[in-house]
Amino acid sequence: VQLVESGGGLVQPGGSLRLSCAASGFTFSSYIMRWYRQAPGKEREWVAYINSGGSTTNYPDSVKGRFTISRDNAKNTVYLQMNRLKPEDTGVYYCNALGGPRMDYWGKGTLVTVSS
Repeated sequence: VQLVESGGGLVQPGGSLRLSCAASGFTFSSYIMRWYRQAPGKEREWVAYINSGGSTTNYPDSVKGRFTISRDNAKNTVYLQMNRLKPEDTGVYYCNALGGPRMDYWGKGTLVTVSS
């Protein structure tokens, strides 16, 4: 099982980034996918959810209206489009695949830095 995030980097406040997470080694289309982030010195927090078919998404208030999660089950990839970025969005972003008990996988993360 492998989840590989990409697309992070340095962006100015108000800018945009699109993260990708490429999955392999499991039946991607059967798994819920989520994005989390962890800021320096803080706990990991959830930022986006998408169901296995891609028809349902959910976000915490802190990113709602700015972040959009999507998935392409044909490409085994989940995306996170981040717009109107703020300095407080800085952190390491992780994708997570959840298929059931003991079927909970994590990537190694990609760093997003929002700074002028």
